[in-house]
Amino acid sequence: MSYITICLPFNVSGDVARRLFSTAWLFKAASHRMLDLAKHFPILPATDIGWKNTFRKIIYEIIPNRRYTDGVIVLVRGIYESCRQLGVAFKDVELGDWLMFQQVEKEYPVRNITLKQGYEFHITTVDYNGNSDRVVIKPSIPKNYKLLLDGVLEEKQKHIARVVIKDYGVRKNRLWIHGEIQLTIPLDFYYKHMTRYRVINGKLYGGVDVNVDRINLAIVDSEGKLRDTYTFWFREITARSYPRRRARTVIGMKVHEMLNYAYHHGVKTLFLERPDVLGRLRLLWIRNGRRLHRNYNWKVATFRSSIIEMITMKASLYSIKVDYVDPRGTTSSKEHDEIMKKYRLDRHTASAYLIALKGLNPKDPHIGFCPTATARSRSP
Repeated sequence: MSYITICLPFNVSGDVARRLFSTAWLFKAASHRMLDLAKHFPILPATDIGWKNTFRKIIYEIIPNRRYTDGVIVLVRGIYESCRQLGVAFKDVELGDWLMFQQVEKEYPVRNITLKQGYEFHITTVDYNGNSDRVVIKPSIPKNYKLLLDGVLEEKQKHIARVVIKDYGVRKNRLWIHGEIQLTIPLDFYYKHMTRYRVINGKLYGGVDVNVDRINLAIVDSEGKLRDTYTFWFREITARSYPRRRARTVIGMKVHEMLNYAYHHGVKTLFLERPDVLGRLRLLWIRNGRRLHRNYNWKVATFRSSIIEMITMKASLYSIKVDYVDPRGTTSSKEHDEIMKKYRLDRHTASAYLIALKGLNPKDPHIGFCPTATARSRSP
């Protein structure tokens, strides 16, 4: 089963902040201890139960809460399994600079980070002396997530929860924390409550070219004739100092804008570049030194693949199907140059059109290229 994580931001100060901070700090200390133990363990268990039976007592001495203890163990085991799959030496892995704590059991209600009516979360915390207490947090809930949380409560949907501290400091002798409550829920449940359009009557296709400052959409019919183009800009996020969370919010808004535009212009299927191939090409671009300016590698590494993944996830909310094409040749080929000249398109819109053609005719993408067709080219 596939899952999705939604993030609910909050700001707290004073005693609540102190208790959240102590819990996150103990969870981190326990994770470091757990990682060190696992690295020096001669033969690690093969199952979740084996890991918990082996390490639970030791980790519980650091953070005396059974569910948070299991959260630490599952976290480190996940790192171990990822290293095995990626061929990375587990003994060389170090934990990043983060503060969080989680309960990994999928249950309803989540006992330690409990969603209540009124969109409140009652959270079990642990102080440095090992004493437990409950605090109440009311995060900011986007309007569209309220229906989703209502569904969790009404249908008693099992989920996973964690608290992540994003920033903290002291103001007027009071500790303050900016953080997120993250809920991981089944993707099917998310689509059930978040879908905006459940029926689509369109007969057209769209090609999408993703870049670091824009999304280009080209709409074609079943014969490959270009019907419409549109560019969705987000130039402001390309500055290195632009906050990443804000950048993701801006991109998410543009993705919804693009999908809404495609739905209302009769698009039933979108073609995107395959993110796995794009990821390999991205590494080659960086290794080979292909960069348009000094921030190019950072921008490519941060945005392109993640935007494609976001479009893929959100498309189902508009009942639009998604398919993938090989990105090779979509930015530099004979067909690409011909499309630019015949339609007087910029190179990114031409790439979007070529992606649509490759989606329609994967074996021969120049089929359907009609030099007499016309299209409206617009940009918001």
